[in-house]
Amino acid sequence: MKRSEINAVIKKFEALLAQHNFELPPFCKFTPEEWQSKSREYDEIRDNMLGWDVTDYGEGHYDKLGLALITLRNGNFHKKDLYPKVFAEKIMMIEEGQVSPMHFHWNKMEDIINRGGGNIVFKLYNADKNEQLSDTDVTVFQDGRNYKVKAGREIILHPGESLTLYPYYYHEFTIQKGSGTTLVGEVSMTNDDNTDNRFLKPLGRFPVIEEDEPPYRLLCTEYPGAAGSSAG
Repeated sequence: MKRSEINAVIKKFEALLAQHNFELPPFCKFTPEEWQSKSREYDEIRDNMLGWDVTDYGEGHYDKLGLALITLRNGNFHKKDLYPKVFAEKIMMIEEGQVSPMHFHWNKMEDIINRGGGNIVFKLYNADKNEQLSDTDVTVFQDGRNYKVKAGREIILHPGESLTLYPYYYHEFTIQKGSGTTLVGEVSMTNDDNTDNRFLKPLGRFPVIEEDEPPYRLLCTEYPGAAGSSAG
């Protein structure tokens, strides 16, 4: 992705959050220059990849296969002594025409919540023993309701509605045509985007960036080391 495209996505995301009166923590507003002066007090943000995340999954078609999100809080599988939180929270923006591609998590259970805007269209499958799509019926956990659907049947979440997704539940979602850009929440167990995503089609999780202008915000993979430390 071009840096100019990432910058434009973040600014659009900020406008959507403002429209829905969703306030962000202070670290989401740090400029790249401000990050250069941040000490080890902010290591939880660096180590747990909190903050901005814009991806085209390495495919170069963000408008068709892409997602913008912010990790607001998170623990850490690999540093449980330092970061013992067993939960995570994200807020996401998905636009009409975009797909968040088919994947599951080996460890993470999550709730995906329609926080407002359009309608989210989900397709769910169980993973078989070879981690491919199974044709078995899928048990759906939707806002206190438990029911079964055929594999791959569309499930529509209107604003305020949510799904609970268990490990080994393949899921893909997009926005219902004509319903508009949507704010999507995620409340989950500890999140690890480096080791806990199983995409049906092999994809990169983070974009390759072409630097055509300065960054407006740093992405969660771009923080400098702590000021005053040997890593700084």
